[in-house]
Amino acid sequence: MTDQISTARSPLFAFADRLVDQLAARDPLFATEAGVAGYDDILPDYSLAKRADDERLLGDSLRALDAIASSDDVDRIAREVITERLSSDRALLASGEARRTFSVISSPVSEIRQVFELMNAATPDDAEVVAARLNAVATSLASWRDSMAAAASEQLPPRRHVLGVAEQAGVYAGGSYAELASRVAVSTGVDADASGLASAAGAADRACGELAAWLTTEIVPRTTLDDGCGRERYATWSTYYTGAVLDLDELYQWGWAESRGIHDRMVALAASMYPGVTGLREAAELLDRDPSQQVAGTEALLARLRAFVDAAVERLDGRHFDIDPRVQFCDVRIAPEGSAAAAFYIPPSEDLARPGTTWYPTMGATTFAWWRFPATWYHEGVPGHHLQAASALLAANRQSRFHRLRGWTSGYGEGWALYAERLMEELGGYASPAEEFGYLAGQALRANRVVVDIGLHLGLDAPEDLGVLGDLGDCSGRRWTADMAVALLEEWAIEEPASAVSEVDRYLGLPGQAISYKLGQRRWLEVRDAARNRLGAGFDLKAFHQRALELGPVGLDLFADEMAAWSPATPQ
Repeated sequence: MTDQISTARSPLFAFADRLVDQLAARDPLFATEAGVAGYDDILPDYSLAKRADDERLLGDSLRALDAIASSDDVDRIAREVITERLSSDRALLASGEARRTFSVISSPVSEIRQVFELMNAATPDDAEVVAARLNAVATSLASWRDSMAAAASEQLPPRRHVLGVAEQAGVYAGGSYAELASRVAVSTGVDADASGLASAAGAADRACGELAAWLTTEIVPRTTLDDGCGRERYATWSTYYTGAVLDLDELYQWGWAESRGIHDRMVALAASMYPGVTGLREAAELLDRDPSQQVAGTEALLARLRAFVDAAVERLDGRHFDIDPRVQFCDVRIAPEGSAAAAFYIPPSEDLARPGTTWYPTMGATTFAWWRFPATWYHEGVPGHHLQAASALLAANRQSRFHRLRGWTSGYGEGWALYAERLMEELGGYASPAEEFGYLAGQALRANRVVVDIGLHLGLDAPEDLGVLGDLGDCSGRRWTADMAVALLEEWAIEEPASAVSEVDRYLGLPGQAISYKLGQRRWLEVRDAARNRLGAGFDLKAFHQRALELGPVGLDLFADEMAAWSPATPQ
């Protein structure tokens, strides 16, 4: 164990250590992502019996936690984080929400495929472990299939998500695991056939194909076309993702005001770059065709993104953050074929042996427009998710092991990453009007998410001043539909059509998650402004960031309460 892992500063921290080990044993995907050794050769059991047993474990853990005293404020925060996360997870299991809510961005199909990209693949022993896990794919997917077969129609997600996952499984069935096995054979120096990698990968590919066919023929006919989850379910999920009690109607109105304001800024900027331009889409197309914005080939893109992250570290370290040398490197990789359309980040293993990694899905493209990337890589890399996740892993004296590895709250985490985009605007981090336009497009996307996510799931009417959306005509005051949401993202956030469709599918598959970005950013800015107003000349931005990141991924309500008592002059 390295010095990042908790040394049990208190009985409560020791409990958190044991709890992580228990959860890793029950969820091998979590174990691999976190870097907990011993489970890389197996995959999860998704059966109903296993889910019931998981629910019992969470209840037992909460009762055990109640019997442990807190010794100080660090313990108090650790207790609140563990209690809130375990209680939320238990409620989702008990209600069936955890089982009925899946989509292309989050299901056993994509999560099992992605975990192989995190595994060691350097030695013949590594190849043996990969082959063993490949042989487990069919059994793991079968357990998930059995749990769906036993579900009532109302316990299944809407049709679009089952169709989406079926299509995703079909893509994997086309040789995704076989391609993985070939790469592993080369990197580990073994023969693909003799090692068993090829046959195991073939079985995994076939299992995906069989699942795709079964989902399409057996599950799709049992599903509903009604995409929205309703106000009650949405309130449960949005609180889970944000750690805050929300006024959804106020948030909807605020989201629309934010959307309008960002839209106006984008229109003005487009006109300054291209006088006479007729709309944001035309400006985006001109930027896409600009030779100065072209990056040809995935290798060139990866190299440029890695250099971009390195430059961000150099620019920020020692000035606005103190970035530990152990986590200054953040890798950039191409996401597996079949991934959702958005870039994403996976944190380092807890021993830092595997670096934090940003992933980009090319969606088949081979030429890329650079103006679309800087804000996203501030978000995913530094000072966004990578700095945040690495800060947590290095804060074993302040955050329990559970907190660091399982305490993720989307409102805090995605809020920080979107705040990081805004911070880099404040620091002059966008080198050209084109990069600023890309930044504003990302901000527009997150503001529009608030509007369409709440609007779609709660069945609300669109704002009265929405106006014309492409071929759909004037949509003002009309009940939100998926087609309207796609059109809004295409026109106001200049998303490509395939990406806009993927985005809306994602929102409908993860109710309440999409709002956590902009809502989280809003809370980060409110907390920072409150601290600046309260402390006056004593406010120090670098110290503010350090304390907020040391606090770790907590619910937004707890975050605001803790930071309201913060002072850089007070030992923490």
